[in-house]
Amino acid sequence: MPLKFELLQADDHSRYLLRGKTDILFNLRHLVQKRAMISAFIDASADSFLTALLEIDADNGYLILDAATDDAINRRVEAADQLICVTQLDKIKIQFAARGLVRITHAGHAAFRCALPDVLLRLQRREYYRLIATNPHNLSCLIPVTRDGEQRMISVEATVLDISGGGLALLVPPGDPSFEPDRIFADCRLMLPESGPITTSLRVRNLFRITNRDGSVMLRAGCEFIDLSSSMASTIQRYILKAERERNARERTR
Repeated sequence: MPLKFELLQADDHSRYLLRGKTDILFNLRHLVQKRAMISAFIDASADSFLTALLEIDADNGYLILDAATDDAINRRVEAADQLICVTQLDKIKIQFAARGLVRITHAGHAAFRCALPDVLLRLQRREYYRLIATNPHNLSCLIPVTRDGEQRMISVEATVLDISGGGLALLVPPGDPSFEPDRIFADCRLMLPESGPITTSLRVRNLFRITNRDGSVMLRAGCEFIDLSSSMASTIQRYILKAERERNARERTR
């Protein structure tokens, strides 16, 4: 069976591609911090070796990857057009292409310098990173529901508790008959700070009762996105990454 590199099959996975330099650098720096092991496939073939991302020079636009222990492999890398770098971090698959490979000495050891990738795949199909809203009232979703045969929008009750690339969780009144498992709501509008509304369809996957500290009872509705466009998916992913960066920065200053 031929190897499948999702980065190269972009038509099927375009919603998971990051093209912004800030987002790409954020993910690459995370690989350095976690000392993640990377499988580097030479010219997208089955031939690979284990490496690690040693350094990032954002100003000059290059990365430094550890060389292989086998010098014969390193000679092949020198002659290669690219390495497809594949790793997994926090259950998220990450891929990027290393091009413009130059063999160098780094900290007394063999390494390869390559160009900073202009695209990075962050694949979250099976298990999405879920961002818990620090202030849920900053996120809301307008959902069209039927009341007495008339369509109208409700939003106050539909507070977003958490969000991921695959869906979100909403806080809804326990007596609202509109919310039940497998119910589909079309033309919902997710209101993201600074990004404006995102239109999508939602399918209710599960419902749980939540008892607040004051004794009041609400429902948590777990919903998945349906037919979310690539551009909208990228907007949501950028929002999650931005919120995650800001949260990490706050935690470092404590």
